Amino acid sequence: MTPRIDAAERRARLMARHHLATPAASPEQVAESLVALHATDPATVHLSAAVRLAEPETVERALYEDRVLLRMLGMRRTVFVVPATLAPVVQAACAGDIAQRERKRLVQHLGTAGLDTDLSGWLAEVEEGAYAALRALGTAHAEEIAAAEPRLRTQIVMAEGKPYEARPFITNRVLFLLAASGRIVRGRPRGSWLSTQYAWATAEHWIDGGLPVLAPDTARAELARRWLRVFGPATVEDLKWWTGWTAGQVRKALTAVGPAEVDLDGTPGIALPDDPGPVPASEPSAALLPALDPTPMGWLHRDWYLGDHQGALFDRTGNIGPTVWWDGRIVGGWAQRSDGEIVHRLLEDVGRAAETAIAAESARLQDWLGTRRVTPKFRTPLEKGLVS
Repeated sequence: MTPRIDAAERRARLMARHHLATPAASPEQVAESLVALHATDPATVHLSAAVRLAEPETVERALYEDRVLLRMLGMRRTVFVVPATLAPVVQAACAGDIAQRERKRLVQHLGTAGLDTDLSGWLAEVEEGAYAALRALGTAHAEEIAAAEPRLRTQIVMAEGKPYEARPFITNRVLFLLAASGRIVRGRPRGSWLSTQYAWATAEHWIDGGLPVLAPDTARAELARRWLRVFGPATVEDLKWWTGWTAGQVRKALTAVGPAEVDLDGTPGIALPDDPGPVPASEPSAALLPALDPTPMGWLHRDWYLGDHQGALFDRTGNIGPTVWWDGRIVGGWAQRSDGEIVHRLLEDVGRAAETAIAAESARLQDWLGTRRVTPKFRTPLEKGLVS
């Protein structure tokens, strides 16, 4: 008989495995426990770690000094911060395919640059020139690399003839390709941890020996296994959405993993065959998670922890804003006003004890942020309403 796992049990696992019930010991443990931290919005990485630690801190030390975490392109063509030990898996499972697709796309766009040459060969030469320039520089920003490899200042035409026509340099596109290929990595940003102006370094300069090369099929099986350990039980559709893989890649990875079938309140689901049985319910606890936090962005199907709050908490393209959690489910949202005050709005009645715990978490986050101001990169209706 197929084991049944209801929403309450899934929420109990979420709280235990995502450090919403008990704090993590370090930023590295936070990243390990969530597979990867979203990094499209630079603030998310640091807030996702800080709210799960007994003593909040940024992940700067782990990223730039100890280098046990690495910022890289990964699932769904999104930038993540991952444990350095997992980086080769993400590279082979996701980033390599992205690099191939983006290289073809850039070759097509180079057709607007007026180059009288073999475009694929020319682009390969420019990639090698940019890589050699960065290797000589050690670490450098995009403009410094372009100064050493002038072909990076080649312009292409985007949306020709449209009101929003643009003629950008190919600098960032080429650096993107090198990063997606695992040859260069993002280092410390210019300015604060809220900046997106990252320095670049070759993978060999930043990581001893660079990124090991893994077989894509092996890597995809390992990534699926890790995701199931953190986000399972879940549906096959959840895994496909989270990874950005094709249906065929998902099937092949799951064949290697051999998951067990489970019943998720009437919906077919999967779990690791050695997934430890029921998780004891923990005491209810509160959490304020940032926009794009990995927990709410871990599944495609979210009703069991989101309820009917999607309209208030997501933007039009599917990005979630800052959320308030109680007992493993989303019950509201929060924002930071220009004077630094953290404010929140509950979308349902959670009771006096929950309100008190949520207020305490709000005060703790406000104290840690201090003079820092965080505005989500993707604005949602509730967040915008709270700061208006």
